[in-house]
Amino acid sequence: MGDNKQEHKILKEAYQLEVHKLERLMGYEIATYKVISATGNFILKKFPREKKHYAKVAHENLVLQALKGKVSCQIPEVCQTHAGEYISESENDIYRLQTFLEGNFLAELNPSESILSNLGHVLAEVDLALEKSGLPAPPSYAREWDVRHALENISLMNEVSDIPMRRLISYFLLQFKEMVMPNYYQFPTQLIHGDANDWNVLTTDKRISGLIDFGDMCYSWRINELAIALAYAVIGAEDILEAATHMISAYSKQIPQKEIEIDNLYYLIAARLCTTLCHAAKSQRADPENEYLVISQKPAQDLLKKWIRINPLKAQKVFRKASGLPLSQQPETALLEQERNTFFSQTLSLSYEQPIPMYKSALQFMYDYEGNTFLDAYNNIMLVGHSHPDLVKAGQSAMARLNTNTRYLYPELTNYADKLLQKFPKALNKVFFVNSGSAATDLALRLARSYTERKKIMVLKEGYHGNTQAAIEISHYKYSKAGSIGKPDHVVESILPNAFGLKPEMRETAASYYATLAKELIAEHEGTLGAFIAEPIVGCGGQVPLPIGYLNEVYQAIRKQGGLCISDEVQVGFGRLGSCFWGFELQGVIPDIVILGKPMGNGHPIGAVVTTAEIAKKFADGPEFFTSFGGNPVSCLIGEEVLNVIQRDSLQQHAKQVGDYFKEELKTLQKSYHSIGDIRGEGLFLGIELVDHNNLPDGNLAKHVKNFLRNNGVLSSTDGPHDQVIKIKPPLCFNMENVDEFIRIFQESLAAREHN
Repeated sequence: MGDNKQEHKILKEAYQLEVHKLERLMGYEIATYKVISATGNFILKKFPREKKHYAKVAHENLVLQALKGKVSCQIPEVCQTHAGEYISESENDIYRLQTFLEGNFLAELNPSESILSNLGHVLAEVDLALEKSGLPAPPSYAREWDVRHALENISLMNEVSDIPMRRLISYFLLQFKEMVMPNYYQFPTQLIHGDANDWNVLTTDKRISGLIDFGDMCYSWRINELAIALAYAVIGAEDILEAATHMISAYSKQIPQKEIEIDNLYYLIAARLCTTLCHAAKSQRADPENEYLVISQKPAQDLLKKWIRINPLKAQKVFRKASGLPLSQQPETALLEQERNTFFSQTLSLSYEQPIPMYKSALQFMYDYEGNTFLDAYNNIMLVGHSHPDLVKAGQSAMARLNTNTRYLYPELTNYADKLLQKFPKALNKVFFVNSGSAATDLALRLARSYTERKKIMVLKEGYHGNTQAAIEISHYKYSKAGSIGKPDHVVESILPNAFGLKPEMRETAASYYATLAKELIAEHEGTLGAFIAEPIVGCGGQVPLPIGYLNEVYQAIRKQGGLCISDEVQVGFGRLGSCFWGFELQGVIPDIVILGKPMGNGHPIGAVVTTAEIAKKFADGPEFFTSFGGNPVSCLIGEEVLNVIQRDSLQQHAKQVGDYFKEELKTLQKSYHSIGDIRGEGLFLGIELVDHNNLPDGNLAKHVKNFLRNNGVLSSTDGPHDQVIKIKPPLCFNMENVDEFIRIFQESLAAREHN
């Protein structure tokens, strides 16, 4: 009898069974045993002897009786004791014996179309029978498994140790809050099985032969019955949405769905997967030896990773079609473009030969109105990911409480300033908040001119620092274009120090070579230069890293003649480069002024200038500096949360690991394609220079590659003097699997061009 003396005693005395074997089955909480006896096989369930369990067992017995003969598959039958009772008791526990159903678990199969259809049919039968039974909600049920209460899993997310998976769960729970909760009152409700997972569904001879475990019954949204079953049944399917249609169609033929139900099914399925993962992680921590918990986790993780790659509008379209509902109307791309041209100037350009009608975004993915999903490899503004749940929550809560300006005292301003300045060398200890990188450039120029009393500034060719008039005047990338303002008199141009432009034998001494040229230029303007501004990696120049050592020499020369050094960190800052938090750290220098923007608010309009106390003090002697929105509490809380996410999710380290892998994969590919002239950059700020057969910049090839990638679901862009460089600067949640996808399609683009 082993350790189950009490169970053997109950089976013998209450049910008069001679037990050959008693086998403990895997599962959550309630002890379940398979009983092998001379008279057949049974299932014995043991509950703690508490009032709530008496009521729960009694209710479940009524349900099983109500379903008898109403469903086209087997349902467990409750066995009576020899005294005619439906439960038996020991001093501490309650027992119920029920018939054992033979069959293969759905989890052990790759379900066919017919099995999925049959499952949809069976679940509809169950729900119709439960609706007609008139039975109330169970007196006690596992609330935490009811999809209606999915948001309660927020408190359990930290139980999930895997950072990317926790991020996914957080994203989908946010979507549940935003998309489902405003509509839930429209969902029909009733008593449902509530747990038709693939370990509770039995199959025999290519059909559903049994449905077991009614322990998680609940009075819930009826659509949750379908959502829960789908969350498990389609896990192994090659085409997830196609597999789902068979179950939806069969269910809907008996129980027609409302549009609002079907349109939220995508999010309800995700919510169930999140619930499974949170509770499995919690239970596994408490019971690490329970193999059942691991079994339930891995498939759910795999499906949730696939789920985020499905455009919600595509899912909605497929689900509506399967349920016989009319398709919803989406904006037409041509009409959107026409309206854009009506209201805006042609100078507002679009990306790609086929513009994208964008609908929604999620972490490193973006979705359009046509049902396509894109892997985003270049929207660096969304530093920690599109629609990042922590950033959305921070912005929402802040906006609901206080949004004002810096003429008032509020802790959000100083808290964020303190946390941001901790990332800088001690000398850089004053910060000015503005609304964008362009505004930060304007302010940086004002600070430099105030301190040095000089207007002249040295810039790099192909550099870009913003879209305001003052920023354009120092951005060669802008002022040198045909039809633009041309180089202003107060601007001194220095050559872009691109090592790829040198002969191979000169590349090792590139820093010294280019620094010498810059110092000669500085000498020509001795005593008149107020500042030198540069990005540590020049983005619009083609993702060109300044040679190590270059800035050190140039900074010394600028300062020697009385000027200041400005580092534009708008694109490369905040850990994107992996090996350092700020780009100037690559060069081992400390600038006098630092410009921040774009990624610091993850898409929220915020920028900043960081400088020294001495420069800030001199600036304070002039007119008051004030900006209506710079440093407002909403922006500050969002900015602070960006820093929190970077640190908590180790995104700087992640950028280095993924970036190093990315570069190595590109270098491997370079061996097979002469057109890959150069691979450069740091972390997740990379550039691929494409060349023709004469090693000259090939802008036409870059244009082909960019559009090929777009047409195959990957977003990138081009830059450089001839638009010959593919630029890669994705959200920092971009992972190695995403790298592999980019490499595969990038290679296909090159092969397609060679073939043509």
